[in-house]
Amino acid sequence: MSGTENPRRKRTAPLVASVTAGVLLIGGGGVYVATTASDGGAGGTRSSSAPPPPLHLDAKGGTGGDGPGIAPGEPDPNDGGAVYKAKGPLPKGPSSAAVHRPEGRVTSAEVTRLATALGIAGAPRLEGAVWKIAPEKDGSGLRLDVSAEAPGSWTVSRYDGGPAGDTCLKGRACPPPGEPKPPRGGTAVSEAAAKAAAAPVLKAIGQSDAAVDASQVMNGSVRVVNADPVVGGLPTYGWSTGIHIGPDGTPVAGSGHLKEPSKDDTYPVLGATGALEELNKASAGGRIGIGGCASDPPATADGPAATCEPDAEPRELSVTGAVFGLASQFVNEKRVLVPSWLFRVEPQGGGTPYTVVQTAVAPEHLAPPVKPSAPPAPDEGTAPARRIESYRTDSTGTALAVTFWGGVCSTYTVSADQGPGKVSVRVSERPSDPDRVCVAMAVEVTKTVTLTQPLGARSVMDAASGEPVPRK
Repeated sequence: MSGTENPRRKRTAPLVASVTAGVLLIGGGGVYVATTASDGGAGGTRSSSAPPPPLHLDAKGGTGGDGPGIAPGEPDPNDGGAVYKAKGPLPKGPSSAAVHRPEGRVTSAEVTRLATALGIAGAPRLEGAVWKIAPEKDGSGLRLDVSAEAPGSWTVSRYDGGPAGDTCLKGRACPPPGEPKPPRGGTAVSEAAAKAAAAPVLKAIGQSDAAVDASQVMNGSVRVVNADPVVGGLPTYGWSTGIHIGPDGTPVAGSGHLKEPSKDDTYPVLGATGALEELNKASAGGRIGIGGCASDPPATADGPAATCEPDAEPRELSVTGAVFGLASQFVNEKRVLVPSWLFRVEPQGGGTPYTVVQTAVAPEHLAPPVKPSAPPAPDEGTAPARRIESYRTDSTGTALAVTFWGGVCSTYTVSADQGPGKVSVRVSERPSDPDRVCVAMAVEVTKTVTLTQPLGARSVMDAASGEPVPRK
């Protein structure tokens, strides 16, 4: 369970094109952020007359991939099945804006300040690349882990002692890896009480000015306070802090970033209309059957390649608002806040509006995406890698458990390629007995790989497909 709940999963309200002193609900619902006028920018440039270096986004374009984009279950703007059309005028926005990067190392004093706000006693100790404060004796209480390098990703969880996760005896009473045992009984505190309880934590991490939402309740008794900080005077997307408040009015879990990103290179940016055009170009680039195949059709055993038949007309989705802000992306495998447009999209047939994110940096300043290298060929007798369905982590964030569908006659191993911004996981399958006839029965398999440092805010990627793996 993540302390930061994905803000794209909750309800949203209309985006406002231009506001000067209000709050705005974005990100699929439940996360309010203060905003500035739409003609304002992120500030000045570095003291250099040289043009900024090309911005190398690890994800394609500005949507999907590692960075924030569509809400889970919503239409993918890159799947070729959507065309976005503005219903009304869109804001022009600033002419330039700065990328913001987290820099520096987290100090013991910063960790202590956060621990005090969370009600955790004890002195932090640095173990490798992670600051830790863990309960002594029976292990019950709150545990805090903070990455020593910026952005200082932190997680806190409460355990009541005893075994947890993979060390439990199997059964319904055993919590999944990475998920603290929920409080037993009790009633969730009010939204006002939850916000008051979270306020010291937000102050400790320098986010007192972040507007918050506390409408979500988990397990019937834990209220979640979500906050998106304001950086450089702009709302952020994908940089949330989440704090879980138990029925006693104290934090029981949470996660976020301790280091505020600093202004870096400034780039020319597109207005909302230009960004929407780029969004539609990305969608058209993946479309099959309209303007040709996205890739060569495969040949069949009986003859030449199949003909690329046109698909149905793409879905037309209405864009009813746009806000200029900073969205979390990976740049050279490091998490960075990139100038972006947040488009409010109305789903076809009604339903809850959601947000689609498109990078605002002018295309000529974006470096060509680097195609991922082909996965290594499997050893003889080894089946292709399985698709990973979901993942969890344990209380330390170092035991990464991945779940996938497998067979009853194979053995599975899991490996992880650990980068500063993401962890790529590969599941390899080997038949137990290649000469044995095996029944085709699918079973759910969970395997755990140990990371050298806590997962923190890094994303988990399926190395076989290149797609992000959802946290379950």
